Amino acid sequence: MAETIATLLALAAYATCAVEVGRGVLRRQPAGTLAVAALAAALLLHTGALGLRWAMLGHGPFTTLHEILSSNLWSLALVVAVSVLALRELRDALWAAMVPLAVLAAWLAASDAGPGHLPPTYDTPLLYLHTVVGKLYLGLLLVAVAAGAVPWLGRLPPDSPAVQRLDALAHRFAGFAFVFDTLMLIVGAVWAQDAWGRYWAWDPLESWAFASWIALAAALHARSTLRPSPAVFGALLAGVFLLAFLTFFGVPFISTAPHKGVV
Repeated sequence: MAETIATLLALAAYATCAVEVGRGVLRRQPAGTLAVAALAAALLLHTGALGLRWAMLGHGPFTTLHEILSSNLWSLALVVAVSVLALRELRDALWAAMVPLAVLAAWLAASDAGPGHLPPTYDTPLLYLHTVVGKLYLGLLLVAVAAGAVPWLGRLPPDSPAVQRLDALAHRFAGFAFVFDTLMLIVGAVWAQDAWGRYWAWDPLESWAFASWIALAAALHARSTLRPSPAVFGALLAGVFLLAFLTFFGVPFISTAPHKGVV
């Protein structure tokens, strides 16, 4: 009961943040202090909810759709919040980050919160390492997408210093995301060897994860060689994030390959 209440309060705080960010967009202003405070409150409540569930079940939020949605909503929001607090100019970009956060929050609210079974293949430190680098990858990529999406609103001139600064930040965050994406694939391959006796088998999840890695590499390469406009680079990153989003939250729950057995 306490976990459910904490989760609902966290979702309400996320919704408050989304409303405040939306009001800022309508006023053509960056996200204000109330939006950032609501996001911080949501994270605090969400941390409590995840901790209560972990203590109740004896394992982390790694198994069911509800747990994966909840833990990823928390980790994405955490990376976004830390980035916005560290780099004030990213407040202009918070509206774009809130879109996938809102999708995950709504999906979480509608999901079954029942407990799941922890597979034997999860009894390894590789689980935690794989999870951490994967969440950092997706969170950093989301910040990159948000920074790259600011020119889409047309609120700032394309050649303004603010847009150029956000474009540089999008490139930087995407580069960091690529590093953690690479680490996620490497750790995942080592885990697969430990779990099934093979490093790679091109099952659907592995294939989509590799496709996401290729797509991000291609976007970074295009940024370095073709020099697209900030708006175009933002669109490339958005396409990569959509592919990654489907990899994280779609493929594991529809695949009938062995990889499905560890989700």
